Amino acid sequence: MGFSPSQLIPIVDEGLGNTAYLVALGDGRALAVDVSRDLRAVRRAAEQRGLTIAFTADTHLHADYLSGSPQLAHDVGATVIASAAGRRGFPHTALRDEDEVDLGGLTLRALETPGHTTEHLSFLLLDGDAPLGVFTGGSLIVGAAARTDLVSPDQTVPLARAQHASLRRLSRLPDEVGVWPTHGAGSFCSAPPSAERTSTIGAEKRTNPLLRIADPEIFARGLIEGLGTYPAYFSHLPEINRRGPAIVSPDPPLNRVPLDAAIAAGAMVVDVRPVLDFARRHVTGAVSIPLRPQFGTWLGWVVPASQPFVVVRNPEQDPKEIVWQSLKIGHENLMGEIVDDRHSAASTIDVIGPHQVGHTQVLDVRQTVEYHDGHLPGARHVELGHLAGADLGDEPLVVMCGHGERAATAASLLRRTGHRHVAILSGGPDDWSRITSLPLERDR
Repeated sequence: MGFSPSQLIPIVDEGLGNTAYLVALGDGRALAVDVSRDLRAVRRAAEQRGLTIAFTADTHLHADYLSGSPQLAHDVGATVIASAAGRRGFPHTALRDEDEVDLGGLTLRALETPGHTTEHLSFLLLDGDAPLGVFTGGSLIVGAAARTDLVSPDQTVPLARAQHASLRRLSRLPDEVGVWPTHGAGSFCSAPPSAERTSTIGAEKRTNPLLRIADPEIFARGLIEGLGTYPAYFSHLPEINRRGPAIVSPDPPLNRVPLDAAIAAGAMVVDVRPVLDFARRHVTGAVSIPLRPQFGTWLGWVVPASQPFVVVRNPEQDPKEIVWQSLKIGHENLMGEIVDDRHSAASTIDVIGPHQVGHTQVLDVRQTVEYHDGHLPGARHVELGHLAGADLGDEPLVVMCGHGERAATAASLLRRTGHRHVAILSGGPDDWSRITSLPLERDR
């Protein structure tokens, strides 16, 4: 049929660091690959091009988001394509290695590529016998490979060995074949990735250091050593994806809830306003998670999925963004937004500049790799995701991150546990070094 590059439409989720794909099949129909439950961008892309989504494929049981495939099957009758080994509990076309699906001119061929997960498939898109590109999901990604420690600790090393074999299998495809991964820059599912999101087999063979490692044991050690922490909510999403996420309204509302009713229901107050607005006045006990592309990740990391919560937002902040980022990561217990908190107990928190740090103990809540790349001299380090288990006493603290958002979350969590003397540092380590003319400490 002749395939044009314009028929492949990448749809990037900057917050999760992932890419979904829409493929125009040339007859008004489309294939979607690795779409999340937040289908707004996918639906817009399809509508703009006059496409009906006829097929939706998942490369693996995603840990960082709920799949949108069951929703597409419900809404538009799309055929779900996935691994037979995933044993999904809803209707789908279950594929094994080398199985093919006729898309109507183009063909999708399943390639078993375990490693990131046990049941992982890559999907090779063919025009006749000519391979065009491969949707690699969490196997081969640009400049790296996705992590192998999400299934269980005892499977991490065996899956890393399997990842080695999967990458070598993919590397035997022709050099001109496109590499279209799901995970990329910003994804906690990835080992340190390139900022580029797509590539080719030939480019990866030239530049991806993991493809140059012949020994699977050396490969496994190198891959595992580069892995950082990941959000706690990752542990329960694969099973929800296996069963099939609940079908939701295409336009779920953000209801208005009186604060006293929310508190009576045991709800946590999540304040999504910018840091300075939160600092000036907030409901006592509220957790600050500023609304930005990464909101869902940090909501999932610090608020248990079983915890009912309500939000506080500014009028200009998009309520749909709050709802969809919550639903995308399986946080179904969003009661709504609170109204009329004027008579509630209120608190403030200091936000200070780099020149005001002085001799106060600094708590750096960034990821370990960020901390090692450069931190304030003498700064104590506890990742934000691990703050709940840290023994910090009650000495005065200045909490910092890269810009201030994670620091505000950390400071609000510390306040909830009774830590009284906490301030938020505006900016990050580079700002501190520039303003004070003092060097950072580096551990690498």
